[in-house]
Amino acid sequence: MAGLAVLPSTSALPLPFPGCSRRAGSLRRIAPKVGRSGPLTIVAQLELKPPPYSLNALEPYMSQETLEFHWGKHHRGYVDGLNRQILGTELAGLSLEEIVIKSYNEGDLLPTFNNAAQIWNHDFFWQSMKPDGGGKPFGVLMELIERDFGSFEGMMAQFKNAALTQFGSGWAWLVYKANRLDVGNAVNPCPTEKDYKLIIEKTPNAVNPLIWDYNPILVVDVWEHAYYLDYQNRRPDFVSTFMDKLISWEAASARLEAAMAQAAEAQAAERAREEEERRKEEEEDEETRDDGGDMKMYVDSDDDGLEDE
Repeated sequence: MAGLAVLPSTSALPLPFPGCSRRAGSLRRIAPKVGRSGPLTIVAQLELKPPPYSLNALEPYMSQETLEFHWGKHHRGYVDGLNRQILGTELAGLSLEEIVIKSYNEGDLLPTFNNAAQIWNHDFFWQSMKPDGGGKPFGVLMELIERDFGSFEGMMAQFKNAALTQFGSGWAWLVYKANRLDVGNAVNPCPTEKDYKLIIEKTPNAVNPLIWDYNPILVVDVWEHAYYLDYQNRRPDFVSTFMDKLISWEAASARLEAAMAQAAEAQAAERAREEEERRKEEEEDEETRDDGGDMKMYVDSDDDGLEDE
């Protein structure tokens, strides 16, 4: 009988370092080993991804101590917990995003959802910041912000309000809403909003916009452990500092460009599908007309087969 490969704890992983290029939520497959009892099962293990900067790089706005606890303990705990949960299950071979969506289970959360979503959320949060961040966005991102919110200041005010009014633990997001008005996995929170635009969302606990098929552009973590060591209970001070000093608008712009490209591809594929359906309908109509033109009518006669008397 095949045995299961044992997953090592991520506590042995090294501290983060600048320039790390491992993809968020990446999987590492443990190679099968052959022993007396036969080959071991191949296991897909999620690895803890370090922030794209050193742990003291965000000081004085976010301390090394905060990152040591937030990334080194909380984030690490989600990774270790999910690896234990998916070991030997059908989820072990899926990407992190797929695990999040499948575990959401139309709102009836599976036990793996919280760990999976929190891993994804934290990877995204670390990448939403940079040393010497803040300022203003540029290019297409700024154009859409001004179009959809009236001004950069208007967007920032809405984003801050979402972060401060999220009761308890959760997240505030700037997302690109492409074209999903009917998502089978979840109730769309903004069904009346115009498609192909930027919107602000806030989510409780581990929930993120992936479940609505939205494209996150920016996020701030408002779980208390994200800021308590530096700001105690002053969430407004933390959120203001994040917005003014830590945001990576370069990362946000890159995410928007990717989201728009993905939406354009999906739109083109949908148009091609509709065109193909129209073409098939026209061919079927043409065949029906051709069949009708060739039809001949045969009338029975009483004289058929009778000889003249």
